[in-house]
Amino acid sequence: MQRHGPVHALPDEIRKMSRDQTVCKYCGVSYLILHEFKVMEEKIKAMEKEIKFYEGSIEREKGLQEELQSLYQDLERCRADGESKTERITSLTMELKNKQDELKNVKEDLRYFQEEKEAAHKQSQVLRSTLEHHCSTLSRAVCLFPFIRRELESIKEVVSSNLESWAALKEDIFQQIRTVSKEALTEIPKLNQKLAKSQRENECLQEKVKHLTLVADTVELKNQQLQTSLQQVSELQSRCHELQKETLDLTNQVETAEHKLQKVTAEMDHYRKLLMVKSAELDVCQSELKKMKNENGISESRLAKELKEKEESLLICQQVCKRLQEEVAEKERREGDLRRRASQSESELETLKALLTQTEEEVVMLKQERELMLISHQNRTEQLQETLRQKMRNEDNWREKVEIDLAKGEARHKEAILKVKEEARVELDTERQKQQELITKYQRDHEELQKKIPELISSATDSLRMEAEILEKKLQDVQTKLAKKDEEKEKEIQSLKRLITELEFQLKVEQNNNKSLLDNMRKEIKHKSDELEELAQERTRLMHSLSQVQEENTLLQETVRRECEERYELTAALTQAREQVLQLRKLSGNLPLSPRSPAQGSVTSLRADYGHGSRPGRGRAVHPSGHVGVPRAVQAPAVRPCSVTLPALRGRDTTGRRRQRSQL
Repeated sequence: MQRHGPVHALPDEIRKMSRDQTVCKYCGVSYLILHEFKVMEEKIKAMEKEIKFYEGSIEREKGLQEELQSLYQDLERCRADGESKTERITSLTMELKNKQDELKNVKEDLRYFQEEKEAAHKQSQVLRSTLEHHCSTLSRAVCLFPFIRRELESIKEVVSSNLESWAALKEDIFQQIRTVSKEALTEIPKLNQKLAKSQRENECLQEKVKHLTLVADTVELKNQQLQTSLQQVSELQSRCHELQKETLDLTNQVETAEHKLQKVTAEMDHYRKLLMVKSAELDVCQSELKKMKNENGISESRLAKELKEKEESLLICQQVCKRLQEEVAEKERREGDLRRRASQSESELETLKALLTQTEEEVVMLKQERELMLISHQNRTEQLQETLRQKMRNEDNWREKVEIDLAKGEARHKEAILKVKEEARVELDTERQKQQELITKYQRDHEELQKKIPELISSATDSLRMEAEILEKKLQDVQTKLAKKDEEKEKEIQSLKRLITELEFQLKVEQNNNKSLLDNMRKEIKHKSDELEELAQERTRLMHSLSQVQEENTLLQETVRRECEERYELTAALTQAREQVLQLRKLSGNLPLSPRSPAQGSVTSLRADYGHGSRPGRGRAVHPSGHVGVPRAVQAPAVRPCSVTLPALRGRDTTGRRRQRSQL
């Protein structure tokens, strides 16, 4: 737009004229419109600035369209994730069916093992009855020995009374004694062999019973694991249904957001920054949650390993107790006491097992809660996998240290178990050697008695008494040793009970800590969800305000467009007026005029134009000559060269402003 300044300055007479003379009485437009031109130029500059400001709206709209495309891509990704999750659900259902079939097979195996267990129990009862029968026969054989001695004494009396018949009957008596001793010797090893066989069979049956109990325990554990897996699958199905509902809700929200995102402007950047800050805070909280979960998992694994070690130590103690029971079973006098003690120890072990099962159930419940928390936070933790991988790399060194400590502890436990086994073996070997020495002594004594029956009857009685005393002393020593071992076992059982109570207390403390942490995290999550809802409400409010601002912007653009059209028309009218002024100057260049005549002529021309050209044709009028007429505000100062005016501008500005106010 070219700027046309005044060519000639106004004379002093015109400058000194009053306002009544320089302003039209009818329309109120001043003839000296240079100041008004300057005001209009300032307004035009302001409008150009506004146009420049609104030029950047196209780029913003392009950015919003790009964001819309990215949201469409996210929608497609969500749909692909939903399809993959449905496929995963189908695979999980297939796995569920397979696991149910495995459960049925395991139940059938359980029934089979229970039947085998009952058969083994019956066999053990039969063997116990045979053992009791053999023990009764041995006791009867032992009772026959004093009867034989009495018979020998009677034979001595008969020999003293019948010295004459002694020589004839001497050889017969010796032969009978030899046959009896041979029969006794043959019967003793047979009975010993039968005893050994029965003991071996008893040991085999006890080992079978142990194996069956272990198998039953493993089957029960498998049942529990399968039940937990079934619960997990049901929870996964429910979670998948919820996810499907959430995907539908998200699709609806995205469709609504597509309509809303078209109205977003520069203020969205500020709120995006706020959302990024809140998301960073959420990421920090989720990382802390993940750390706590990892610590809980490590503590649970450590406690499970300790429980397994304690179970192994308990099994070893059970084996040692059973071996001691077998050793005591060989000694007939202390069978009842040892059985009572064994029953007491078994009852205590059963109580310990019950406590261990309770702790295992609590651990299973904790695992279930942990899995539920993992499932609930799975969608949120997918975004944090990369950061967690880096943290896990840092934690691998710590895990290796823990594994080294666990390996050292296991090695120590194994060394202690080996020491206990070696001590038990040494004790068994010593007792076996003692028994073998006693058997050899008995055999030697028996041979000597066979050789020297008549001479060593009295010495045999003395030796038997001495041996009985020695055996009583040995039995007392064995009883003291057994009492010491029982005390040691009781101490070990008490220590194990204390350890179990301590572990239970630690578990309770950790459970309470975990519960408190979970409550705190839930409160924080609720607080953050409330903040997110508030932000969403603010976003909707801003969207509404944005829509209003855009409507106002469109109205302003329309008004600016109209004013620009009017300005273009005014500039055209000004150029035509200047051409007419130049023509008039050429025509009236030689005529002498008084200084007052131009003003009077302008007033008369204004009146004439006002009477003829009052038709509003955007400031123009058509004359009979065919030329386009200039508005009266422009034609008025035709004689004065520097007083080119636009009197209709004020009226048009006021009308445009009134229209804007009415539309707003």
